[in-house]
Amino acid sequence: MLSKGRYVARIAGSAEDIRAAQALRHLCFVEAAGGVPRSDGLDRDDFDALCDHVLVERRADGVLVCCFRLLPLKDGAEIGRSYAAQYYELSALRGFTGPMVEMGRFCIDPEVRDADVLRVAWGAMTRYVDANGVEMLFGCSSFQGTEAAGYLDAFDMLAEAHLAPKRWLPRVKAPDVFRFADRLRRPFDRRTALLRMPPLLKTYLAMGGWVSDHAVVDRELNTLHVFTGLEIAAIPPGRAKALRAVAGQPV
Repeated sequence: MLSKGRYVARIAGSAEDIRAAQALRHLCFVEAAGGVPRSDGLDRDDFDALCDHVLVERRADGVLVCCFRLLPLKDGAEIGRSYAAQYYELSALRGFTGPMVEMGRFCIDPEVRDADVLRVAWGAMTRYVDANGVEMLFGCSSFQGTEAAGYLDAFDMLAEAHLAPKRWLPRVKAPDVFRFADRLRRPFDRRTALLRMPPLLKTYLAMGGWVSDHAVVDRELNTLHVFTGLEIAAIPPGRAKALRAVAGQPV
């Protein structure tokens, strides 16, 4: 899909590729995050067979440093097929008329501290979006741990400035949620909010993304996650130009 600097992004082409992605996901979402370990050391589910899997590898030695999966939907009528639909009531999005893609299980090896990995991943995503005429990108953005107390500034910032438009707003479905938009908010510290915000979510927000008004408590993966949506047409022109430059696409 994309070769840039020290990294190469490509679509998984074999069962071995997908197994490598599942092993990295287990490292990131289970071992490093304190989730419930799997006996085989793999994070996998039935959605893997339905998705395209993107791998970001070091060019020098082929080591996998980042991965994510993509579930294409023809439009909002198929939203019930998504991973997120297990946790959020998404009937409002059934009216979305354009192609959609759910991005899930996005992770970067915790030992890798190189911002270029995230840039290459988003460059690969941009190529996929453009090639498939995608009009909405969505998924679940996760905060590590299941206690909201450490993230109140971040949640207050989301409630103040980044809630989904009412026409698309996800409703509560999961039995255990944190309704952050309903709580009595206090003045929040923007710097603290951004420091506590997951990098993937910050990227969505910088492009004009929005979130659900509640977070789902996922004790199996030891996370709090919010539904996150991004309408491609709403991406600021400067940001879209930068993404396409990374992707090597016409700007």
